[in-house]
Amino acid sequence: MKIRLPLLLLVAALLLTVVVAVLSGRWYLSQPIKNEATTPLLLDFRKGATARSVTQRITEYFGTGHQALIYRLSQVFSEIDHLQAGLYEIEGQKNWFDVWNALSRGDEKTFSVTLVEGLTYQQWLAQLKQQPYLVVKADEMSETSLMKTLGVEAPSLEGVLLPETYSYRAHTTDLEILQQAHISMMEVLEQTWEERSSRCPVNSPYELLILASIIEKETGIAGERALVASVFANRLSVGMRLQSDPTTIYGIDNFDGNLTRTHLREKTAYNTYRIDGLPPTPIAMPGKAAIEAAANPARSPYYYFVADKSGGHVFSKTLEEHQQAVRRYQLNQE
Repeated sequence: MKIRLPLLLLVAALLLTVVVAVLSGRWYLSQPIKNEATTPLLLDFRKGATARSVTQRITEYFGTGHQALIYRLSQVFSEIDHLQAGLYEIEGQKNWFDVWNALSRGDEKTFSVTLVEGLTYQQWLAQLKQQPYLVVKADEMSETSLMKTLGVEAPSLEGVLLPETYSYRAHTTDLEILQQAHISMMEVLEQTWEERSSRCPVNSPYELLILASIIEKETGIAGERALVASVFANRLSVGMRLQSDPTTIYGIDNFDGNLTRTHLREKTAYNTYRIDGLPPTPIAMPGKAAIEAAANPARSPYYYFVADKSGGHVFSKTLEEHQQAVRRYQLNQE
């Protein structure tokens, strides 16, 4: 009995030491990496990198030290053998268990880009070039090559990509976003075409896109879209020219912002003051609301509209009424 008691005490002491060590180690890893508020670290964990390099990068960034201890404790108490490559946002308030769990699950940081309606595809490409951690490829391709890559079956990229907010992960290519935008546009276009009203003045889904792009450029006011669509529908139904400034501007190379009478007299494929019907392609990226307005124009007696002084438009039935509105709102002649 005298021999066993010291042995039991020794075993108990060893067990207590192990328990304390385990609890202490887990407690240490469960503490915030950095208590003070600081800018998160964007950790770009590439294929082939190690957990040791992650530990070193984080401890150096937050200035916490003890990287060898943290690495050894992590080996014992966390899963660090199957980390997924990607870009991760590491916040100082997170603990080491949070870090290793995120890298094990592949919880990468996501970015988003909002491609706005009413812009051209060239303006979209310029915007995509400015996005962080997005691999740019489209800018190096011709429009023809880009259309083939995206599977676009249309005369132009203009108008066939849906304005929307798109999410992406680091090292995604802009081609992936553009392809998603094209697929989304085709889905919206197909559904809207199937649900078009009898007042829809065009003969194909692509013509619907063209008309929608003109509506998109003419007004950004939700309550006006169906009325603007009705003006164009009424004109098309009686063979009147659309006479839309935005279409004319689209056909001018290096437009300087000043639309002149000379521009309006010049016959181009997009000058709807000189051509009958629709231009050959959309003139911008139309949003879903503009497409729906083109497919379902309001019933109205209007054939004319002019911008008023509040950002909206004044609609007129006759040329005489329209000229009066022009004198009042454009020429400031009451």
